[in-house]
Amino acid sequence: MIYDPIAASDGARLGRLRLVHGMVNTPAFMPVGTYGTVKGVTPDELDALGAPIVLGNTLHLMLRPGANIVARHGGLHEFMGWDRPILTDSGGFQVWSLAANRDLSEDGATFASPVDGSRHFLSPEGSIDVQRALNSDVVMCFDECTDFPVAKAAAAASMKRSMRWAERCKTRHAGSPNALFGINQGNIFADLRAESMAALTDIGFDGYAIGGVSVGESWPDKAVAIEAAVAAAPVQAPRYLMGVGTPADLVLAVGWGIDMFDCVMPTRNARNGYLFTHRGVVKIKNAVHRDDLSPLDADCCCPTCCGYSRAYLHHLSRCREILGARLNTLHNLWYYQSVMQRIRAAIADDCYASFRHAFLTGPEGSGSHAAEYFGGVQEGSAAVAY
Repeated sequence: MIYDPIAASDGARLGRLRLVHGMVNTPAFMPVGTYGTVKGVTPDELDALGAPIVLGNTLHLMLRPGANIVARHGGLHEFMGWDRPILTDSGGFQVWSLAANRDLSEDGATFASPVDGSRHFLSPEGSIDVQRALNSDVVMCFDECTDFPVAKAAAAASMKRSMRWAERCKTRHAGSPNALFGINQGNIFADLRAESMAALTDIGFDGYAIGGVSVGESWPDKAVAIEAAVAAAPVQAPRYLMGVGTPADLVLAVGWGIDMFDCVMPTRNARNGYLFTHRGVVKIKNAVHRDDLSPLDADCCCPTCCGYSRAYLHHLSRCREILGARLNTLHNLWYYQSVMQRIRAAIADDCYASFRHAFLTGPEGSGSHAAEYFGGVQEGSAAVAY
């Protein structure tokens, strides 16, 4: 097994994920580096802010610069100058996002490149081949993601296709030293999520991801999918919730036993001047910050908060200076990693329920859909157990 459980508290799990390029303490958040770079941040900066693993994307790297170019460097680690673990998404979600310009069959997906419109084909085997060339520590199975809302019959047919593709991915991956994760599907239907996880467990993977939960569904619907998948997942394997989310989302989902997360939110929001702090969200472009000489977050020790005022960050953002985007990104990523550190500490101290309650009902959870959902759940329910 590549996952070593250490402790548990109120449904949350503390563990270690042992990969070829190093160990990841879980629960963990993975910054998204779609094209082999976390936008605006150097590998040394990622290391300094505590990122234990980053995510790259198979489809986008296949299109630019091409898997052969990355392979000639020795893999994605050498190409981007990052010596810690990397997880690569399979391209399934990106194929879903290109719905207007793609055709699906049992063989795979034919799609138009979002770069130049050229036609490409990606199969389960092709996705694994590209990820082998990238030499990522965690390889993801190629899957089909469904729209929301979707009829249950269509969700079931799609899920079963993803399970057949998972078997093909497992066969193609044979002989690789890197980990292979299966992806659970089934949209918002609890029985389909359970059926999917049972099928993946029968095939046998190093870890189990929950996909298709960031496509427009509400938090109550999201909770049904996550809980059903987790309940059916093997205990001795890592669980990865794909594409989620806000800090409050992470805090809530860790309580259901999720070990890994990724999301573009900290970096994308940073570039738009939307910053996460211990006292809630700061919209740095707002005029109220123009004359504010205080740091962005007095409780944060990131380079941005230690070296610059809100007035300066406001000025950079209003002038669309590149440095503003960089400083904002460094802060948001630092904040996300600090949240994960606090989560791990709470689990280690066996006080996760009280930490979660304080976070979701305090300023850090204010206004988030996860916190609103948490507040609406009755004490002692299956979703949130105190």
